Amino acid sequence: QVQLVERGGGLVQAGGSLRLSCVASGDILGLSTMGWYRQAPGNQRELVATITRGGGTNYAESVKGRFIIARDDIKKTVYLQMNSLKPEDTAVYYCTAAILSSATGSLGDYWGQGTQVTVFS
Repeated sequence: QVQLVERGGGLVQAGGSLRLSCVASGDILGLSTMGWYRQAPGNQRELVATITRGGGTNYAESVKGRFIIARDDIKKTVYLQMNSLKPEDTAVYYCTAAILSSATGSLGDYWGQGTQVTVFS
């Protein structure tokens, strides 16, 4: 089995920073693209940022210049550094990763359980 576990959510004042992390564990042969999505109440889940194995990054327009995604493949971890947070960043943040499973021998998309980020003004 493959598991993704997020950490680092919480309550922060507007203008502040938070760092999310997500650790992958289990039957993992390799990690491909990893990323973060978020879902606010009443909204659809939306892309925040992704990072490829080669380090290529992609960000939602709404977070460009404020958020930074990074990964450590030795630790099987993806990070999201969130700076200059705004109340509209309030959401449940989910990490996702494309993982080659040693159990199935195939590449699949896996999701974490989500971590709440609340930004108050």
